[in-house]
Amino acid sequence: MRKLVLGSALCFTLIGCATAPQPTSTAHGPAQDTLWLDRLTWGASSTDLKTVQAKGREAWLDAQLQPANPAALPEAAKTQIQALAISQQPLLPLVQQMEAQRKAADALTDDAAKAEAQKNYQQALTKLAREASTRQLLNALYSPSQVQEQLTWFWFNHFNVHQYKANLRVMVGDYEQGLRERSLGRFRDLLGYTAHHPAMLRYLDNEQNAANRINENYAREALELHTLGVGGGYSQRDVQELARVLTGLGVNQTDNKPKLKPAQEAQYRRDGLMEFNPARHDFGDKQLLGITVKGQGEAELDQVLDLLARHPSTARYVSRKLAQYFVADEPPPALVERMAERWQQSDGRIAEVLRAMVGAPEFEASLGRKFKDPTHYVVSAVRLAYADKVVLNTGPMIGWLYRLGQAPYNRQTPDGYAMDESAWAGPGQMTTRFEIARAIGSGSAGLFKVEGEPKDRPAFPQIAHPLYYEGIAPRLAAPTQQALAQATSPQEWNTYLLASPDFMHR
Repeated sequence: MRKLVLGSALCFTLIGCATAPQPTSTAHGPAQDTLWLDRLTWGASSTDLKTVQAKGREAWLDAQLQPANPAALPEAAKTQIQALAISQQPLLPLVQQMEAQRKAADALTDDAAKAEAQKNYQQALTKLAREASTRQLLNALYSPSQVQEQLTWFWFNHFNVHQYKANLRVMVGDYEQGLRERSLGRFRDLLGYTAHHPAMLRYLDNEQNAANRINENYAREALELHTLGVGGGYSQRDVQELARVLTGLGVNQTDNKPKLKPAQEAQYRRDGLMEFNPARHDFGDKQLLGITVKGQGEAELDQVLDLLARHPSTARYVSRKLAQYFVADEPPPALVERMAERWQQSDGRIAEVLRAMVGAPEFEASLGRKFKDPTHYVVSAVRLAYADKVVLNTGPMIGWLYRLGQAPYNRQTPDGYAMDESAWAGPGQMTTRFEIARAIGSGSAGLFKVEGEPKDRPAFPQIAHPLYYEGIAPRLAAPTQQALAQATSPQEWNTYLLASPDFMHR
């Protein structure tokens, strides 16, 4: 390929080229419908565009907000997912198996053998997390339930955990799967699920939280990041009181039950790896957000989660985050207020909040102007390049996401990855995106390389298909059209399109 010249017509890797296109027309047609689908999916597909054109947007959205479970993936994608260890074994025995491997390695007395066994244990954990990444990407690429997949990523980011804390690499796949199943239901169910999942309890140290030995980590993030938000009306005293409510809620990786006094037996509960140990719980009354929480054990948490999920501050805070993800870095306050109002009317039903958002004029006006974060960029590029041809190796995609700074499950802090353009539009980021565009545009990029086979299976991206001509070409900016006209090969043409400012937005 000839060296690319970054002139006025071909300005792809400079930060200035990330500038959003001009506002789009609100008249419906294939190009506008493709933009609409780009916003609600991991990249518009010909199938979805045909459905929208034949049945209308409302019918498509209705189906998306009531997805089939499990989603009907293409056979080649389903086969890959079913072959994963995380798909074949429930979480509890998988964790216990890995824990036995860890203990066996630690028990070795020969230093060299011990180091090798510990390395093997770490590699086995990493393999399980990589399997979870593979499943996530295959679902994002090929699930017909695209809104559900968008929200699965959003909720993991909202209730973030970091894969490299302790043994969370074995847990992240199960944690994500539960978020997927609840992604369009009530927020209260999501909140309760995360509050009881071992990945969250371990990540934010709640298994260390006990009466007279309080750990506030989870309580603080539950208020600041998961529900009310900064400025949501809580105090440091509320953090402390919530931490007391959360005492005794932890993780038990064994088959053994703790020794309890007879009076505590009825209060004990175990669900998989999650354990509520009444011997570690603070049974005193608590004062939280202006109400009294009577000391009654685990039931206190249900009372508090009900309160937090229905709080007006939670409705506004989470609605704003949804609007930031789906609409704009600085979402219109009036839109956020209408979403929050629908939240309270529907008892926090996410599908209803989304319906209010998508039906708003502010949503339509924002189309084509939201800068793609790395995951949106990588997944949409592969979706456009290969459509229904199922990739056989997600390894290159995972590698690209590491290079772009947004690898699955790899945000160390509980705030999740940033969702605004300023976090992802720097010169280094754009240069890397150009290199990824060239890798995808020039051939299989390793996406069709099967383990054990010496070479990639034949695959060449076919981007100039009906979706391109109907939905993308009519709205390309003049500099992009000029750059495409300069391409001297299909590989260059693919690269220019995937690296264009137009493709950087959804």
